[in-house]
Amino acid sequence: MSAVEMIELWRGDLLEGVHRGHAVIHDGRDVVAAWGDPGKVIFPRSSCKMIQALPLLESGAADAAGLQPEQLALSCASHNGAALHAGKVGAWLEGLGLGESDLRCGCHMPWDKDENRRLTCSDHAPSQLHNNCSGKHAGFLTWTRHAGAGPEYVAIDHPLQQAIRQATAEVTGEDPAGYGIDGCSAPNFAGSITGLARAMAAFAQPGGDARGQAMARLVQAMTAYPELVAGEGRACTELMRAMGGRVAVKTGAEAVFIAIIPEKKLGVAVKIEDGGTRASEAAITALLVHLGVLDKDHPVVGKYLTDPMKNWRGIEVGGLRLAPGFPR
Repeated sequence: MSAVEMIELWRGDLLEGVHRGHAVIHDGRDVVAAWGDPGKVIFPRSSCKMIQALPLLESGAADAAGLQPEQLALSCASHNGAALHAGKVGAWLEGLGLGESDLRCGCHMPWDKDENRRLTCSDHAPSQLHNNCSGKHAGFLTWTRHAGAGPEYVAIDHPLQQAIRQATAEVTGEDPAGYGIDGCSAPNFAGSITGLARAMAAFAQPGGDARGQAMARLVQAMTAYPELVAGEGRACTELMRAMGGRVAVKTGAEAVFIAIIPEKKLGVAVKIEDGGTRASEAAITALLVHLGVLDKDHPVVGKYLTDPMKNWRGIEVGGLRLAPGFPR
């Protein structure tokens, strides 16, 4: 099976471009609906950070370190590197008796405009705290310290990454189809779109065992602190706010997006083949409206899907549309 047309880009009366992809809605037992190839193997990238955070809670490391919901939200985050984010991650590490140099995520300029401007105008370099994955890595360090494991926690043979691999296999219901190295240097385990949606359905209907409690705590933290999961102006933050904490969503690089919907006990996974984030944001928005958890008239739907596209002079020139056959 091949990717299907999901999001169209129109300019005037001409179809200028089409984004094709795959999507699965899963209820934990079966595929409820699918578009494209539900067996397509992908890298989930940052959309799976809540899976990568499971060992942090299941091991007892989070509670031993006294982690609060804000820190659990950061462990699942791809944040903007705003002063808010960098400051909270820095304080977290300080509380562990560790520092920025213990991170293994690398540096990049923050996506937050104010912090980016501050660094640029002061001629200061960013630190690893500004990396969008620094919260996840602080969680990795918390586990590593608790386990007494070595400092190179992103190595594929490190006990932490082996624990993450096992958790990934268990919640997706399939053995990883290999791995790649993510932008933050951590391994990223490949799997099918269906496996990713199945895992998100598990987070949507957690049991009462240790894993279920860990899943519930992570989802509650994400929905309680959407500004920590991404940041101002970002789709994850704005969509979660629009749904009033009822749904957790998470983006991943190369146009992956997931949703965890506890009230419907559903998990959703989307992958746009060309890697266009604009299209994955539009597609997940459309699916959330389709599932009845996002009001079609909410301004956030306009921002990511239905509002007309304007040029630099404010003239309407086109916009996004849902391809025929994709849910409306």
